[in-house]
Amino acid sequence: MSSPFYRLIRGNFAIIGKQPDGDSIRFVADNPKLYESLHRAYRIKPSRDGSVQLRLEAIDAPETHYGKAAQPLGKEARDRLLDWIGFKSIEYKKNEVLDSKPNTILGAILTKAADANGRPISYVLLGKDGFDDEKWVMVDEKLLEKTANFNMLSTGSAYYTVYTSTPFAHRQLLRKVALEAREKNLGIWQKDTTSEFALEDADDISPKGQLILPKLFRRCIDYLKAVDGGFRGNLEDWLIDSSKILSRNENDRVVIRDSEEVRLSELLVQRNSKIVFQADLLDLTFVEK
Repeated sequence: MSSPFYRLIRGNFAIIGKQPDGDSIRFVADNPKLYESLHRAYRIKPSRDGSVQLRLEAIDAPETHYGKAAQPLGKEARDRLLDWIGFKSIEYKKNEVLDSKPNTILGAILTKAADANGRPISYVLLGKDGFDDEKWVMVDEKLLEKTANFNMLSTGSAYYTVYTSTPFAHRQLLRKVALEAREKNLGIWQKDTTSEFALEDADDISPKGQLILPKLFRRCIDYLKAVDGGFRGNLEDWLIDSSKILSRNENDRVVIRDSEEVRLSELLVQRNSKIVFQADLLDLTFVEK
Protein backbone atom coordinates (compact mmCIF):
# COMPACT_ATOMS: atom_id res chain seq x y z
CA MET A 1 0.00 0.00 0.00
CA SER A 2 2.87 2.41 0.62
CA SER A 3 4.50 1.76 -2.78
CA PRO A 4 5.44 4.88 -4.78
CA PHE A 5 3.96 3.30 -7.93
CA TYR A 6 0.58 4.65 -8.99
CA ARG A 7 -1.77 3.84 -11.86
CA LEU A 8 -2.07 6.79 -14.23
CA ILE A 9 -5.65 7.18 -15.49
CA ARG A 10 -6.55 9.81 -18.07
CA GLY A 11 -9.88 11.56 -18.29
CA ASN A 12 -11.66 14.82 -17.55
CA PHE A 13 -12.42 16.76 -14.41
CA ALA A 14 -16.10 17.70 -14.25
CA ILE A 15 -17.85 20.21 -11.98
CA ILE A 16 -21.22 21.11 -13.58
CA GLY A 17 -24.00 19.95 -11.27
CA LYS A 18 -21.38 18.89 -8.70
CA GLN A 19 -20.20 20.22 -5.36
CA PRO A 20 -16.39 20.25 -5.49
CA ASP A 21 -14.30 21.40 -2.57
CA GLY A 22 -10.63 21.96 -1.82
CA ASP A 23 -9.67 18.29 -1.62
CA SER A 24 -12.27 16.51 -3.73
CA ILE A 25 -13.52 16.76 -7.29
CA ARG A 26 -15.30 14.47 -9.73
CA PHE A 27 -13.40 12.74 -12.53
CA VAL A 28 -14.56 10.88 -15.65
CA ALA A 29 -12.00 8.27 -16.73
CA ASP A 30 -11.40 7.63 -20.42
CA ASN A 31 -11.01 3.94 -19.57
CA PRO A 32 -12.91 3.06 -16.36
CA LYS A 33 -11.65 -0.55 -16.55
CA LEU A 34 -8.32 0.74 -15.25
CA TYR A 35 -9.96 1.16 -11.84
CA GLU A 36 -10.14 -2.64 -11.63
CA SER A 37 -6.41 -2.85 -10.84
CA LEU A 38 -6.70 -0.65 -7.75
CA HIS A 39 -6.83 -1.83 -4.15
CA ARG A 40 -10.49 -1.96 -3.03
CA ALA A 41 -11.64 -1.35 -6.61
CA TYR A 42 -14.97 -3.02 -5.81
CA ARG A 43 -15.89 0.06 -3.76
CA ILE A 44 -15.69 2.42 -6.76
CA LYS A 45 -19.17 3.07 -8.15
CA PRO A 46 -19.24 5.61 -11.03
CA SER A 47 -22.32 7.81 -11.30
CA ARG A 48 -24.59 7.76 -14.36
CA ASP A 49 -22.38 10.31 -16.07
CA GLY A 50 -19.36 8.08 -15.47
CA SER A 51 -17.81 10.34 -12.86
CA VAL A 52 -16.33 9.26 -9.56
CA GLN A 53 -15.57 11.38 -6.52
CA LEU A 54 -11.85 11.63 -5.80
CA ARG A 55 -10.12 12.01 -2.45
CA LEU A 56 -6.95 13.99 -3.00
CA GLU A 57 -3.92 12.27 -1.51
CA ALA A 58 -2.12 13.87 1.45
CA ILE A 59 -4.36 16.94 1.89
CA ASP A 60 -7.44 17.91 3.88
CA ALA A 61 -9.02 21.24 2.94
CA PRO A 62 -11.40 23.30 5.07
CA GLU A 63 -14.97 22.13 4.54
CA THR A 64 -17.37 24.00 2.27
CA HIS A 65 -20.20 21.71 3.36
CA TYR A 66 -20.35 18.97 5.94
CA GLY A 67 -24.08 18.52 6.13
CA LYS A 68 -25.14 22.08 6.94
CA ALA A 69 -21.81 22.91 8.59
CA ALA A 70 -18.81 24.62 7.00
CA GLN A 71 -15.43 26.07 7.95
CA PRO A 72 -13.48 29.30 7.52
CA LEU A 73 -11.52 29.35 4.23
CA GLY A 74 -13.50 26.44 2.80
CA LYS A 75 -14.62 28.36 -0.29
CA GLU A 76 -11.16 29.86 -0.70
CA ALA A 77 -9.61 26.38 -0.74
CA ARG A 78 -12.16 25.16 -3.28
CA ASP A 79 -11.59 28.18 -5.48
CA ARG A 80 -7.82 27.67 -5.34
CA LEU A 81 -8.10 24.06 -6.49
CA LEU A 82 -10.54 24.82 -9.31
CA ASP A 83 -8.49 27.78 -10.49
CA TRP A 84 -5.32 25.64 -10.53
CA ILE A 85 -7.10 23.02 -12.63
CA GLY A 86 -8.28 25.76 -14.99
CA PHE A 87 -11.98 26.34 -14.34
CA LYS A 88 -13.02 29.98 -14.71
CA SER A 89 -16.22 32.06 -14.52
CA ILE A 90 -17.84 29.56 -12.18
CA GLU A 91 -21.48 30.12 -11.25
CA TYR A 92 -22.83 28.57 -8.05
CA LYS A 93 -26.19 27.94 -6.45
CA LYS A 94 -25.15 27.47 -2.84
CA ASN A 95 -22.35 24.88 -3.24
CA GLU A 96 -23.49 23.39 -6.54
CA VAL A 97 -21.80 24.48 -9.77
CA LEU A 98 -24.31 25.72 -12.37
CA ASP A 99 -21.84 26.73 -15.06
CA SER A 100 -18.14 27.21 -15.73
CA LYS A 101 -15.68 27.88 -18.52
CA PRO A 102 -14.82 25.32 -19.71
CA ASN A 103 -17.32 22.69 -18.54
CA THR A 104 -14.67 19.96 -18.29
CA ILE A 105 -10.87 19.92 -18.28
CA LEU A 106 -8.52 17.25 -19.59
CA GLY A 107 -6.19 15.76 -17.04
CA ALA A 108 -5.18 12.62 -15.22
CA ILE A 109 -5.06 11.07 -11.80
CA LEU A 110 -2.36 8.99 -10.16
CA THR A 111 -3.99 6.44 -7.87
CA LYS A 112 -3.44 2.99 -6.41
CA ALA A 113 -6.41 2.49 -4.09
CA ALA A 114 -9.93 3.53 -3.17
CA ASP A 115 -10.74 4.69 0.33
CA ALA A 116 -13.43 3.17 2.54
CA ASN A 117 -16.04 5.38 0.80
CA GLY A 118 -15.08 4.24 -2.70
CA ARG A 119 -13.15 7.37 -3.68
CA PRO A 120 -9.91 6.81 -5.60
CA ILE A 121 -7.14 8.32 -3.46
CA SER A 122 -5.42 10.47 -6.05
CA TYR A 123 -2.81 12.92 -7.09
CA VAL A 124 -4.18 15.34 -9.71
CA LEU A 125 -2.29 16.17 -12.91
CA LEU A 126 -3.10 18.33 -15.90
CA GLY A 127 -2.30 17.50 -19.53
CA LYS A 128 -0.67 14.26 -20.61
CA ASP A 129 2.83 14.36 -19.08
CA GLY A 130 4.04 11.72 -21.53
CA PHE A 131 2.74 8.60 -19.77
CA ASP A 132 0.65 5.73 -21.09
CA ASP A 133 -2.56 4.62 -19.40
CA GLU A 134 -1.46 1.03 -19.28
CA LYS A 135 1.54 1.74 -17.06
CA TRP A 136 2.08 2.07 -13.36
CA VAL A 137 4.12 5.22 -12.81
CA MET A 138 6.70 5.78 -10.10
CA VAL A 139 5.73 9.09 -8.51
CA ASP A 140 9.03 10.77 -7.71
CA GLU A 141 9.70 14.24 -6.35
CA LYS A 142 9.71 15.85 -9.80
CA LEU A 143 6.30 14.43 -10.69
CA LEU A 144 4.86 15.12 -7.24
CA GLU A 145 5.71 18.81 -7.62
CA LYS A 146 3.44 18.95 -10.72
CA THR A 147 0.35 17.90 -8.82
CA ALA A 148 -2.54 19.95 -7.47
CA ASN A 149 -1.90 18.30 -4.11
CA PHE A 150 1.59 19.80 -3.92
CA ASN A 151 0.25 23.22 -4.93
CA MET A 152 -2.48 23.18 -2.29
CA LEU A 153 0.09 22.50 0.43
CA SER A 154 2.69 24.94 -0.86
CA THR A 155 0.17 27.80 -0.88
CA GLY A 156 -1.26 26.95 2.54
CA SER A 157 -4.63 26.18 0.96
CA ALA A 158 -5.01 22.80 2.68
CA TYR A 159 -3.76 20.89 5.69
CA TYR A 160 -1.07 18.25 5.40
CA THR A 161 -2.99 15.07 6.24
CA VAL A 162 -1.27 11.81 5.37
CA TYR A 163 -1.95 8.14 5.95
CA THR A 164 0.11 5.01 6.33
CA SER A 165 -0.79 4.29 2.69
CA THR A 166 1.04 7.47 1.61
CA PRO A 167 4.61 6.54 0.60
CA PHE A 168 7.22 7.61 3.15
CA ALA A 169 9.20 9.63 0.58
CA HIS A 170 6.01 11.52 -0.33
CA ARG A 171 5.29 12.25 3.33
CA GLN A 172 8.78 13.65 3.78
CA LEU A 173 8.55 16.00 0.80
CA LEU A 174 4.98 17.14 1.43
CA ARG A 175 5.62 17.70 5.13
CA LYS A 176 8.55 19.93 4.19
CA VAL A 177 6.35 21.91 1.81
CA ALA A 178 3.61 22.28 4.42
CA LEU A 179 6.15 23.36 7.03
CA GLU A 180 7.46 26.06 4.70
CA ALA A 181 3.91 27.33 4.14
CA ARG A 182 3.33 27.40 7.90
CA GLU A 183 6.58 29.28 8.52
CA LYS A 184 5.48 31.85 5.92
CA ASN A 185 2.06 32.09 7.60
CA LEU A 186 0.25 31.32 4.34
CA GLY A 187 -3.43 30.55 3.93
CA ILE A 188 -4.82 28.29 6.64
CA TRP A 189 -1.82 28.90 8.87
CA GLN A 190 -2.92 32.50 9.44
CA LYS A 191 -6.09 31.25 11.14
CA ASP A 192 -5.37 27.73 12.41
CA THR A 193 -6.36 27.24 16.07
CA THR A 194 -6.22 23.44 16.27
CA SER A 195 -3.76 23.51 19.17
CA GLU A 196 -6.41 25.13 21.39
CA PHE A 197 -9.98 26.08 20.56
CA ALA A 198 -13.36 26.67 22.18
CA LEU A 199 -16.21 24.27 21.52
CA GLU A 200 -19.54 25.20 23.06
CA ASP A 201 -21.58 24.95 19.86
CA ALA A 202 -21.17 24.72 16.08
CA ASP A 203 -20.86 28.50 15.74
CA ASP A 204 -17.45 28.29 17.42
CA ILE A 205 -16.04 26.43 14.39
CA SER A 206 -18.32 27.89 11.70
CA PRO A 207 -17.13 30.06 8.76
CA LYS A 208 -17.04 33.06 11.14
CA GLY A 209 -15.42 31.07 13.94
CA GLN A 210 -12.18 29.20 14.56
CA LEU A 211 -10.36 27.14 11.93
CA ILE A 212 -9.26 23.66 12.97
CA LEU A 213 -8.03 20.55 11.18
CA PRO A 214 -10.97 19.44 8.97
CA LYS A 215 -10.77 15.82 10.15
CA LEU A 216 -11.18 17.08 13.73
CA PHE A 217 -13.88 19.55 12.65
CA ARG A 218 -16.03 16.75 11.23
CA ARG A 219 -15.75 14.80 14.46
CA CYS A 220 -16.60 17.89 16.50
CA ILE A 221 -19.75 18.48 14.43
CA ASP A 222 -20.87 14.87 14.89
CA TYR A 223 -20.08 15.10 18.60
CA LEU A 224 -22.20 18.25 18.98
CA LYS A 225 -25.09 16.52 17.19
CA ALA A 226 -24.77 13.63 19.65
CA VAL A 227 -24.84 16.10 22.57
CA ASP A 228 -28.01 17.64 21.15
CA GLY A 229 -29.42 14.13 21.01
CA GLY A 230 -28.71 13.46 24.65
CA PHE A 231 -25.10 12.24 24.75
CA ARG A 232 -23.43 13.01 28.07
CA GLY A 233 -19.67 13.24 27.95
CA ASN A 234 -16.86 15.24 26.40
CA LEU A 235 -15.31 14.94 22.94
CA GLU A 236 -12.81 12.34 24.11
CA ASP A 237 -15.65 10.20 25.49
CA TRP A 238 -17.58 10.53 22.25
CA LEU A 239 -14.59 9.46 20.14
CA ILE A 240 -14.15 6.37 22.30
CA ASP A 241 -17.88 5.54 22.04
CA SER A 242 -18.30 6.59 18.38
CA SER A 243 -18.47 3.03 17.03
CA LYS A 244 -21.56 2.45 19.18
CA ILE A 245 -23.16 5.82 18.43
CA LEU A 246 -22.46 6.02 14.68
CA SER A 247 -21.78 2.35 13.83
CA ARG A 248 -18.34 3.48 12.66
CA ASN A 249 -15.19 4.13 14.65
CA GLU A 250 -14.08 7.77 14.43
CA ASN A 251 -11.36 7.36 17.06
CA ASP A 252 -8.58 7.12 14.48
CA ARG A 253 -5.32 5.35 15.08
CA VAL A 254 -2.53 7.91 14.66
CA VAL A 255 1.23 7.45 14.35
CA ILE A 256 3.27 10.30 15.82
CA ARG A 257 6.67 11.07 14.28
CA ASP A 258 6.69 7.59 12.69
CA SER A 259 7.45 6.07 16.07
CA GLU A 260 4.42 5.95 18.41
CA GLU A 261 0.85 4.86 17.70
CA VAL A 262 -2.03 6.29 19.73
CA ARG A 263 -5.73 6.93 19.35
CA LEU A 264 -7.01 10.38 18.34
CA SER A 265 -8.81 10.66 21.68
CA GLU A 266 -5.48 10.41 23.50
CA LEU A 267 -4.30 13.61 21.84
CA LEU A 268 -7.16 15.67 23.26
CA VAL A 269 -7.51 17.38 26.62
CA GLN A 270 -10.81 19.11 27.31
CA ARG A 271 -11.14 21.75 30.01
CA ASN A 272 -14.78 22.84 30.12
CA SER A 273 -15.36 24.35 26.67
CA LYS A 274 -11.64 24.53 25.79
CA ILE A 275 -10.06 21.71 23.79
CA VAL A 276 -6.29 21.35 23.62
CA PHE A 277 -4.76 19.23 20.84
CA GLN A 278 -1.47 17.88 22.12
CA ALA A 279 0.45 17.13 18.92
CA ASP A 280 1.98 19.00 16.02
CA LEU A 281 -0.26 18.43 12.99
CA LEU A 282 2.80 17.96 10.79
CA ASP A 283 3.97 15.03 12.93
CA LEU A 284 0.85 12.92 12.39
CA THR A 285 0.26 9.97 10.09
CA PHE A 286 -3.22 8.48 10.23
CA VAL A 287 -3.62 4.73 9.93
CA GLU A 288 -5.61 4.00 6.76
CA LYS A 289 -8.92 2.29 7.53
